[in-house]
Amino acid sequence: MIYDVAIIGGGPGGAAAAIYAARKKLKTVLITDFFGGQSLVSADIQNWIGTPSISGYDFGKMLEKQVRSQEGITIEDGSLAKTITSLPTVTNNEKTLPQFSVTTDTGKTFTTTTVLLVSGSHHKRLNVPGEKDFEGKGVAYCSICDAPLFQGKDVAVIGGGNAGLEAVIDLLPYATHTTLLHRGGVLKGDQVTQEKINKNVSIILNAQIQSVVGKDSLVTGLVYLDKATNKEITLPVQGVFVEIGALPNSGMVKGIVNMTERGEVVVDHKSQRTSLLGIWASGDVSDVLYRQNNISVGDSIKAILDIYAFLHLGNST
Repeated sequence: MIYDVAIIGGGPGGAAAAIYAARKKLKTVLITDFFGGQSLVSADIQNWIGTPSISGYDFGKMLEKQVRSQEGITIEDGSLAKTITSLPTVTNNEKTLPQFSVTTDTGKTFTTTTVLLVSGSHHKRLNVPGEKDFEGKGVAYCSICDAPLFQGKDVAVIGGGNAGLEAVIDLLPYATHTTLLHRGGVLKGDQVTQEKINKNVSIILNAQIQSVVGKDSLVTGLVYLDKATNKEITLPVQGVFVEIGALPNSGMVKGIVNMTERGEVVVDHKSQRTSLLGIWASGDVSDVLYRQNNISVGDSIKAILDIYAFLHLGNST
C-alpha cells in the first residue's frame, strides 16, 4: 500500500494530525513509540486547553483513545522511524507526486506520498543518580508547564543559559525560593534576562550536579560538588528543573531537508513545509519559536490541511 501521509510521532501534534487526516479521508499511517510525547512524565498538566488538570499518563491515554477511534488510520506503535528515503516520483491523475519510504527500528517499511514529521525533541539529561527515579515526582523539564505545581516550595534550576534563567523567571510567582545552579563560573544567559531575577533567587556557580535525592517517591534534595572547594553539598529542595537544553528528534531527515545548527527542521510557518517537497514538520522538531503542546497541535493541523490541499486541490504554493 502507498499511504497519502505518514505521520511520525504520537505526541499531541501527531495525534491531532492523525485525527484531521482521518477527517480528510487520507490514507494514513501513524508511527510512534508511544502516545503522549514528553508530557507522559508530567504529574499534572494544567495548561492543556479545555482540561483543567490531567496527569501525563492519562493525557497519553486520552490522545491514544481518540486516535484509535478514527477510521482509516494504520497505527504502528511501539516503533521509532529511523530513516526516511526519497523515492522516484510517481504520476497520479496527471500530477507528479513525491514518494518516500519510512523504515522503523523494528525493520518495517512504509511507502508514502507525503511525510509529516512530528517527532518532537528530547531534553538533555543530567545523567546522575536519582534523576530518572524522580522524573515527574519533583524532577521536571518544562517550567512553563510545571511551575504552578511548585507553589510554596523551594526549588532548584540547573542551567546557566537563557533556558535556565527563563525557568527561574517562570518560577518566581510560585516558588518560595529558587536556587539556580550552573557548572560554569559565569552565567551564559542574556544580561537583560539576568536582571529580571529578584531577591528570592540564589545563584551557585561552579556546581557539578552529583545526584537527586528523595524520600517516599518525592524529591527532598540535590547533591552537588562545589568545584572551588571540591566538597559535596546537599541542597534541600522539593523540586529540580533541568534546563540544560533540548535536541530535536530529526536524525531521520538529516541531509535531506534544511536544518538549523541545532538540528531543528526549517519550515515555512504558513504551511509547515520543509525545503523538500513532500515533507512537512511541526512541533518541537521544527524551528518553532515556542515549544508547547497547544502550539504543536495547531501547527500539525495546519500541516495536514496543507497536505490535503497539495494532494487533492492542486495547491503547490
